[in-house]
Amino acid sequence: MPPQTPSRVLLALVVPAVLVGIGSALVLLGLSALAGRLDHLWWHYLPAHGGFAPFSRWWIVVVLAATGLLVGLTVRLVPGHAGPDPATVELGGAPQPLGVLPGVAVAAVLALGGGVSLGPENPITMVNIGWAYWLGRKALPATGAGLWTGLAVAGTIGALFGSPVAAALILSELPAGRGQPAALWDRLFAPLVAATAGAITTLVIAGNDFVIDLPKFPGGRMVDVGWALALGAVSALLGLVVVYAFAPLHALFARVPGGPVLPLLLGGLLLGGLGALGGELTMFKGLDQVKELATSFSSHSAWALLGMCLVKLAALLVAGTCGFRGGRIFPAVFAGVALGCAAHGAVDDIPVALAVACSILGVLLAVTRQGWLSLFTAAAMVQDTRLISFLCVAALPAWLIVTGRTEMELPAAGPAVEAAVSGG
Repeated sequence: MPPQTPSRVLLALVVPAVLVGIGSALVLLGLSALAGRLDHLWWHYLPAHGGFAPFSRWWIVVVLAATGLLVGLTVRLVPGHAGPDPATVELGGAPQPLGVLPGVAVAAVLALGGGVSLGPENPITMVNIGWAYWLGRKALPATGAGLWTGLAVAGTIGALFGSPVAAALILSELPAGRGQPAALWDRLFAPLVAATAGAITTLVIAGNDFVIDLPKFPGGRMVDVGWALALGAVSALLGLVVVYAFAPLHALFARVPGGPVLPLLLGGLLLGGLGALGGELTMFKGLDQVKELATSFSSHSAWALLGMCLVKLAALLVAGTCGFRGGRIFPAVFAGVALGCAAHGAVDDIPVALAVACSILGVLLAVTRQGWLSLFTAAAMVQDTRLISFLCVAALPAWLIVTGRTEMELPAAGPAVEAAVSGG
């Protein structure tokens, strides 16, 4: 049995963990509020005063092209160039210098408000890690980066999902770092405190947004085991197509001259075209759009729903490779929901809750390679404990398909390449 950490050591971490958790949630809520203001400006205020429909095809292209240009100028001109190439960064990562964080925040707000198909989790986690590490080392100089990184990641995930369980599950997949306690629950103690503080802060201020309203699962049948196996496999395969296209498309954008402004402008134009093709539901990070789709899926054909899934995955691919700052979890969730609704529309015998949950699981496994995150997200979105066994069934073929395959994260570029990409 691994050695356990004395309780007095763990208790000493409670106050820092609570402060980091609350701070992480406030940063998330603050940047989300700014993005909401920009969203209102682009998609409501200007169209209302201009006398045109807010989601006219031409306006979608204009706004996303302008967003690409603005993010490109931010990456080129703002000190720190809005952080490293997002295609090379995982959720978390090493603390960035304090001077880099404003650029990361600005680029993220521009993308979120402009309708780019990326979520807030990666850049906001990067910002939270940066300030938590800087303040933490000021207050407790003897502590290492691993402590503050873990607290900030946990606090942000808890705030994003409205539950500390998500953070605990994700962190449990990580191996113990040097100097960390060997016992799992000793390692998770302080991050779980931070995640709880972040989750409660978000729930008190903003409520729980991470639930969709689908028809209830009618109860398990033997045939549903087969449907779960099939849906897990198909959704994982579809997600892998995006993963395998990630590196080649990133290389194509890297060859565009005038980086990062022109690649991001081109990416914005492509996203505008995809948005004009797929409509409002296929734009933005996807969480609000998932809720709308869950209540309106019956008004769309199976082919239309499949088209939304494919457009969203294509938008995620473009946004993730051309340089926009953002995360991939929420767009992947939307793709899974659209795919599940399409499966139900094609075969009415498949319960829609089962189809959606299993499809979310498969797409997320392919995109993130994080099993607990994928299982938790699928279960949390649908919120029916009777589906958990079927989700575990769906995870088996999905994991066999994705394990050992190419991942949706590229090796970090050398300094010369980073300088060329950032315009530095």
